[in-house]
Amino acid sequence: MNSVRLQAGPFDAGVELARLDALGGGGVASFTGIVRGDGGLTELYLEHHPTMTLRVMEELADWASERWSLLGVTAIHRHGPLRPGEAIVFVATASRHRGSALDACAALIDRLKTEAPFWKRERFTDGRALWVEPRTADDAAAARWLRDGR
Repeated sequence: MNSVRLQAGPFDAGVELARLDALGGGGVASFTGIVRGDGGLTELYLEHHPTMTLRVMEELADWASERWSLLGVTAIHRHGPLRPGEAIVFVATASRHRGSALDACAALIDRLKTEAPFWKRERFTDGRALWVEPRTADDAAAARWLRDGR
């Protein structure tokens, strides 16, 4: 049972975790990404292509479900203007055993960060606005989940 959403507004991680807990597995793992305020950041703005972005997110959830035989996946990504301290992304996985839930959660967030088509613009207190460039470290983290061909 997968739940994948794109939304502008906040999400309730407790509600999402309760839904996965109710599936009766042995482990639920989650990750919540928070907008950092480093260097005077005042806003992170996320643009996306709704159809394409949602399709990639759904494909990643399906991939994880199959690879780790998950009972359920939740993947929520926000878009639009976000402020430091706000939750931007939530990924949670439920499985019969903790190892699968933990690995699937880590893999999903790593791949979501590099493969889902989002364009991020940062605004700072000094008036600067910069587009966020891909990072080599993020690509390497995502690639490690694909090395075995799955």
